[in-house]
Amino acid sequence: MSGKVELFRSLHRRRQPGDPLVLPGPWDAASARALVAAGFPALATPSAGVAASLGYEDGATPADEMFAAVARIVRAVDVPVSADVEGGYGLAPKELVERLLEAGAVGCNLEDSEDGALKDPRRHAEWLAEVRAVAADRLFVNARVDVFLHGDGDPERAIERAALYVAAGADCVYPIMAPAEVLPLLRSGIQGPVNVLARLDGEGPSPTALGELGATRITFGPGLQRWTALALEERAVELKG
Repeated sequence: MSGKVELFRSLHRRRQPGDPLVLPGPWDAASARALVAAGFPALATPSAGVAASLGYEDGATPADEMFAAVARIVRAVDVPVSADVEGGYGLAPKELVERLLEAGAVGCNLEDSEDGALKDPRRHAEWLAEVRAVAADRLFVNARVDVFLHGDGDPERAIERAALYVAAGADCVYPIMAPAEVLPLLRSGIQGPVNVLARLDGEGPSPTALGELGATRITFGPGLQRWTALALEERAVELKG
């Protein structure tokens, strides 16, 4: 496992502008295998996509089912897999880290909001520091910054929260839903890798363009799962008709 974690870390280093690390999000073993077959060197599960595959609304997946789904994905492929575990399911840092490692994940996304409201950033940073202390170098921690999702959208506030999380030991920060036009400002104010959400509907900038604006790595949230479900629905209609 240590080799996979180090490989995952190395994929974030020395990225050139316009060449971000693209991490597609599998929601089950079959989708994970398809993405690896396409040549992706690592994967990052989306909690909303996994939830949909299990029959839950986003944010309603029981912790046991989420960790079990992540474990199935990890077993299906030989590349590093990072797991979106939302806000940590109320688990203490030690148990959270143990569950992630048992599932075989090399990293995790951790949100700084709860029930649609931002958490106190200093308390959240303290919690992240505990996660880092327990995990040591065994997990790559991606700290989500929800200012653009549940806050006032102020880039400076996002930078302030990101600084606290990086100081607490986060390996990467994820200002989810940040508009493309503020990415250069975020890039200039945030130390370390920056994760950016890309759209799959052709309405937003491409991963390459997002990389040029400052993204270190690109994820798609549940975009691929939703696109696949729509494609299946359309084919089903054709078959029925």
